[in-house]
Amino acid sequence: MNKHDLVMALSERLSLTQTQSLAIVNAWEGVLLDALLADKRLMLQGFGTFFAWNQTERMGRNPRTGKSCPIEARISVKFKPGKFLLKALNEKKNDSESIKGNNDEHSE
Repeated sequence: MNKHDLVMALSERLSLTQTQSLAIVNAWEGVLLDALLADKRLMLQGFGTFFAWNQTERMGRNPRTGKSCPIEARISVKFKPGKFLLKALNEKKNDSESIKGNNDEHSE
């Protein structure tokens, strides 16, 4: 799902125009960026936490040439999923696997 798909999904679920949904998505991006730039975590209870972390300088490899090259230190973002999100994902996975398993049994 990309940004356009997200805007479309929000428009449908919330009965908003695409312009309103785009404004919400852009505002969310701004709030997240502001929190990360202030070196704060953005925690959505049960969903997960976004946080900035410092990657140290390290050696990498150019895949075309195979030569080693330094990768500069930088700030990156991590997302740690919350308990409810993980639980919901695993329940969905288990439900789809049990349905798939039942279909396999009936096809024999």
